[in-house]
Parts: sequence; C-alpha cells; structure tokens
Amino acid sequence: MNILILGSGGREHAFAWKIAQSPLCDKLFVAPGNAGTESLATNVPLSITDFPAIRQFCLDNKIGLLLVGPEEPLVKGIVDYFRLHPVEGMPVIGPSQFGAQLEGSKAFAKAFMERHQIPTAAYREFDADNFDDGIAYIRNHSLPIVLKADGLAAGKGVLILNDRQEAEKEFGEMIKQSKFGDASKKVVIEEFLSGIELSVFVLTDGKHYVLLPEAKDYKRIGEGDTGLNTGGMGAVSPVPFADAGFMKKVVDQVVVPTVDGLKKEKIDYRGFIFVGLIMVNNDPYVIEYNCRMGDPETEVVMPRLANDLVELLVATGNEQLDQVTVSQDPRVACTVMAVSGGYPGDYEKGKAITGLELPVPVDSIVFHAGTSSKDGNTVTSGGRVLCVTSYGENIPEALGKSRKVLDQLNFEGMNYRRDIGFEFLKP
Repeated sequence: MNILILGSGGREHAFAWKIAQSPLCDKLFVAPGNAGTESLATNVPLSITDFPAIRQFCLDNKIGLLLVGPEEPLVKGIVDYFRLHPVEGMPVIGPSQFGAQLEGSKAFAKAFMERHQIPTAAYREFDADNFDDGIAYIRNHSLPIVLKADGLAAGKGVLILNDRQEAEKEFGEMIKQSKFGDASKKVVIEEFLSGIELSVFVLTDGKHYVLLPEAKDYKRIGEGDTGLNTGGMGAVSPVPFADAGFMKKVVDQVVVPTVDGLKKEKIDYRGFIFVGLIMVNNDPYVIEYNCRMGDPETEVVMPRLANDLVELLVATGNEQLDQVTVSQDPRVACTVMAVSGGYPGDYEKGKAITGLELPVPVDSIVFHAGTSSKDGNTVTSGGRVLCVTSYGENIPEALGKSRKVLDQLNFEGMNYRRDIGFEFLKP
C-alpha cells in the first residue's frame, strides 16, 4: 500500500517513523515533510490545503491511505472534499469539517459536552451582539477568569487572568479589535479548574474506538513550568497518576459519551480525538478537544504503541476497530524539544544544525519538527526544531538519555528544558 501523510512537524515525522516499520507500507510520502522525513519517505512539495493538488497526487501515485496530521486541513474540510471527489479505495483518516469543530470551535465543543453530560468547566459564550453581557459576567466572575477565543488561534487564544479589569480589557481586544483575528469574534468565558493535566488519545472509526497510550506535555518555555506558553517543550508517557481507577473514570465519563455522542448526532468522524483533561480531586474534566494527534505527544505515543499503526488506520477506514486490541510498550518514553533562540517570540531561521550525523543509542530517536534541507545541510525552519525521545525504566532515566543525545546536537540559539516530567522526578 502507498501512503501519504500531510504535515511537516514532529508529529508527522513520528507518524512516518512508525508507518515505515509496517510491512503493509510499500511507498511512503510526506507533504511537505521536513529534513527528518526525507530519510524515511519521499517529501512532496504540496500545500496541505490545496485539496485538488493533493487528490491528483493520490491518483497519480496510487495512494491507498491518506493520514492528515495537522488540524487546518481538517477544519477546512479535506475529508468532505474527498467524499465529494473520492479516490477509489483510499480512506482519509480524520473527521468531517463538521466533526472538526470539536477543535475548530470552543463554543461547539462546550455545547457538545453539555449535551452529552461530559464533565467540563462551567462556561458562557459571548460575541459582539451580547458584548455588554460579557462585561457584566466578567465583573461578577470569580478569579482567575479564563478567556478562550472560539476558533483556531495557533495555540495562543487562551488567557488566564487574575484581574477583572485586565480581563475586561482583553475581552474587548479579542472581540472588538480582533486580537486573534476571526478566531476571537466569539469568546468563551470559563471557570478556572485547578489540578494536573494530561492528554488522552482516542482513535475512532465512528462506531468503535481504541485508546492509545496517554501522555503529559509541558507548554511553558521555562523550567518549573514558568514563562510563556509554547506549542510544547516535551512530553512523557505513561502518566504516573493516570492509574487504572482514574482511566476507568476517563473511559466511562469522557471517552464513551464522546464517541456515543458523535454517533448519536450522526457526525462523520473517522480519526483521532485528542482529549485534553485536567484531574480535579481525582476526577477528570475536559479542558479541550483536538481533532488530531498532539505535538509533541505523538513523539512519545508512537514509540509506546506496540501495534502496527497501518493496521489500526486501515481498521479505522473500514469501521473495524472492534476487531483490534491496542498493546503498549511497558517502558517509559520521554521527549525533549530543542527550540530556536527567542521562541516563542521572534526567532531566526536557517541556522545550520550540527551533530545529526553522530550515532544515537538504540533506545533514543531524533525527530525533526522544524527543519529543512539547504545546500546539503540541515537547517532550522521553525520555532520548535528537533526533539529527542528516549525509552527508560522510569522518567528520570528516559529524560537523562534524551538530554545526553541533545547535548551532542547544536544550532545557534538552541534552547531546551532539562526538567520535562519535573513533578515526577523526585524520589
């Protein structure tokens, strides 16, 4: 089978790494890919939102499976496009445009959770038409106040504020001054939940589901979870506090009602559901849904997935996930992300990366996130550049191995956190 992956980040490199191991995969293509995927697949210079060009490539290259990595093509309706213009025998892994609203619209997701009694923070939604009601709501709201842009805002549309005046100001800038563009035409105001977060990954064929290994990622740029939010500085899997009892609550209270809700509402959904959770007093609450796998969580989930990923994806396309059982590698995985100097603010691209030619231990993997090839060299092309995932018997061991590999890599301005999994590092 020939397979095409859409995307260019660490998530897509991890997918390519896993899929390339499958005997079911004949030829693997990644569009547009990065310098890391070049060693596993053929990179294709396609825009991830140029649906006609993607379809033509699939026809020309007899693609038998299309895996969509990032959210943008899903929210823009790539699944619907291929339903109207099918490539015979080729499933597209991802939800319909309507289903992708679970990520594309915070208000849609919150209303969905409310309809299906899925535990989440109390909320109200506001736009220009009821702006004054929103101001009044903020003035009477307990602190801290959580403001969320309704649409996609590149991970920057969530504000947690401890001052009502500041919250009013930000609320006005979001709706009246389009602080996050069209994404903040509507704003969801939520109660603040205090607890510890984790990510749960569901693969569903629309009728059945399987759970993939869970993970916990680290968003803040600084050690000890300080500083600005990023796209993710690292992740660990499994999550120590997510024991059998807690995960049973997650399945019963969140996963089953979510999959059943999609089915009851006849929402076409064949793909990944990323459930962002927070544990409050040992109970799970949903913070957000994503309609695709996370990054950098995929970089620890794929190494811990013992199954053939292609088999799982084919079963998803054929609505046969009830016929498969997911197995997990018992080892711990820890990934650490190396980022450009200045990230998540302004940063320069095109910095030469050295050390990639050096040998890497068998229990470590280097994934590329924001790289490209230029004049025979690998150079930086994004804020998040490389990540190293390592296996270990525990988090400190896995972290130590990843740091050791990162120490032999270098590019100008390179920065990474040395404390991923910090709350689990104490003896």
